[in-house]
Amino acid sequence: MNLNKFSAEELLYIAVFSALGLATKPIITPIVHLVSTPLLIPGGSLAGGFYMMWIVLAAVVVDKLGAALLVGVVQAIVILSLGFFGSHGAVSLLSYTVPGVMVELARLLFRNKEAVFAQAFMCSVANISGALIVTLLVMRLPLIPLIISLLAAAISGIIGGLVSYNITKKMRKFGIIEVR
Repeated sequence: MNLNKFSAEELLYIAVFSALGLATKPIITPIVHLVSTPLLIPGGSLAGGFYMMWIVLAAVVVDKLGAALLVGVVQAIVILSLGFFGSHGAVSLLSYTVPGVMVELARLLFRNKEAVFAQAFMCSVANISGALIVTLLVMRLPLIPLIISLLAAAISGIIGGLVSYNITKKMRKFGIIEVR
């Protein structure tokens, strides 16, 4: 990937969104486990929308092809280098980078990436792809629990996309990012 196509400001956004995604995961996941564990739903599927939204924000705010992928790659490298991958091991490389790839593909479907539907769709696709990787390769869930996990991931992704949309609106309102 050619990093020269990104400005210093855009790389800073990518770094910040990568860090926020990694920072929110250990805070959100245990809280969501309070609900997901009794329902026998994998917590990461239900919580994922709240940390996948940072990948979507990178795609929307930076608005250059490769920004979302770069967030996923940075997160994967940080997780593996710091040893915070838990029980996922090397699968963390996939579970962090594939959602970035999926956001990159999903963003191509939308002319207005800032639209609420676009952000909800991108976040949902990212979360479903991450959940699919973990549930198939790590948890090895049977079909029915897998479907339930993916439905939870889709719903969580939609909610994460709505939060992403509202963050984008606030960033524009306060002049943090340019109004187009």
